[in-house]
Amino acid sequence: MTAGDDRPIRFGAQFWSQASDWPGFRDAVLAAEAAGWDGVWTWDHLLAIQGPWDQPILEGWAALAGVAAITRRVRVGLLVGANTFRVPGHTAKLATTLDQVSDGRAVLGIGGAWFEREHDAFGIPFFGSPGARLDRLDESVEIVRRLLDGERLSFEGRHYTIRDALCEPRPIQDHLPILVGGSGPRKTLRTVARWADAWNTSGTVDEVARSLAVLAGHCAAEGRDLAEIDLTISFPIVIRPTEAEARHVLADLCRHNGIPEIGGVPNLAGPPSAIAAALRPYRELGFRHFMVRLPAPYDRPTIDRLPDLRAALADDPVGA
Repeated sequence: MTAGDDRPIRFGAQFWSQASDWPGFRDAVLAAEAAGWDGVWTWDHLLAIQGPWDQPILEGWAALAGVAAITRRVRVGLLVGANTFRVPGHTAKLATTLDQVSDGRAVLGIGGAWFEREHDAFGIPFFGSPGARLDRLDESVEIVRRLLDGERLSFEGRHYTIRDALCEPRPIQDHLPILVGGSGPRKTLRTVARWADAWNTSGTVDEVARSLAVLAGHCAAEGRDLAEIDLTISFPIVIRPTEAEARHVLADLCRHNGIPEIGGVPNLAGPPSAIAAALRPYRELGFRHFMVRLPAPYDRPTIDRLPDLRAALADDPVGA
């Protein structure tokens, strides 16, 4: 990020759809919109992915349709959709319908998929290696992009065949954005550079900086300006007056979901000033869109205190 960068800071609420129910999910979504969050996101999984697999879990696209119908302002999307679950034409139709229901607030989030257990449970092909799934992802995102942009499309690729397909009605948005999640250096980040309007990642500052450098290289190879891509990053966040209190709340949320901790990513807990300090290095890398992982039963004080966190992050002399 350069001094004087005046792009708005945005926050998305990623509500875990497991260990929950629709009334609890619905009420958390409405609270997030009232508190000024910029987007509401959820998973695309058929079995719980944190803790015991047989916990209750809501289906992602159906939950988003419900969210779209009861909100008026927030962006809505999956973080991220499993490409293996659907053929690309079906995915494009789902995104188009969600954009209609939300009056132009849909984002199509998508990734290669990774949870083999749910594929086995529901009889969905897993397509072998991660590389094979990511090859399918790249081809799928091209097809989806072209359908969303209004092509009447025939396409015969290595993995998918489309014959005289189209998406009508069209999305409300002239350009419905596609977000690709994942940080695989050879394939996922190449797909981001080729087709994505937004990228979602996670990790330490050093890990993210390395992935960002790889993405910049792919963008250069594709003749694309990295600045065109909305850089998004996700963290669990709990806001409380003290770190000790916030860590206690986070531990309770983890127990509710059957896990000892949320692994593999920095867990940010404490007052808004401390969380803002942890986010600033990512902001300096160019990330202005923060996705907050919110496990059920959804911490209302954190949801409600977004304005405090937004103000703390904006109170930054480096970015002034």
